[in-house]
Amino acid sequence: MKTQVKTTSSLNTERGFKFKMRSILLAFTFMLASISGFAHCDSYDGPVIKDALKALDQNNVQLVLKWIEPQQEKEIIPLFDKTYRLKNEDKEVYTIVEKHFLETLVRLHREMEGASFTGLKPAGSMTPLVEMADNSIANNNVEDVIKTVTNHLEQVLRERYSTVAKLSKTKDNSVEQGREYVHAYVQYTHTLEALEHILHGDISH
Repeated sequence: MKTQVKTTSSLNTERGFKFKMRSILLAFTFMLASISGFAHCDSYDGPVIKDALKALDQNNVQLVLKWIEPQQEKEIIPLFDKTYRLKNEDKEVYTIVEKHFLETLVRLHREMEGASFTGLKPAGSMTPLVEMADNSIANNNVEDVIKTVTNHLEQVLRERYSTVAKLSKTKDNSVEQGREYVHAYVQYTHTLEALEHILHGDISH
């Protein structure tokens, strides 16, 4: 009986650990996506512009205010009102004004993120993982994301470990080989340091 209790407890602990690691790996992968520079908030199929176009269609500026800071509202609200008033006027003029509104909104949102704005991107510019994230929210299902992310990250970790383990055997043969080892070592350990940061810290937007 005691043996059975111990076995069940061990299984529960293992399952809990696996679930926790899956969550960590998922968060880690999206953190990598966010710091890689491939933002999708500036693309036409990203959530910011989708909300902006919806707001203009419904004449409801409230739909876009969540994407900016309170102090930025004084720039967006008047511009939104001006843009909406021109909605049914000359199409060429409205196209120019609408683009200016979208650019301003995205620029302010990017400033809030601490990122630079380099212009609006066409639809299809987001990375596969970020697109998968948006789809999981829309479909209310994260299982495909978790499976893809954990498999991919496991592959990355195994490859980086394999490289550094191989180079560790020759790192003292020459300066060149030593530098190759150091590069691989940094790649491997910094990956794990990023995982540790997720365990003990917050992920900023």
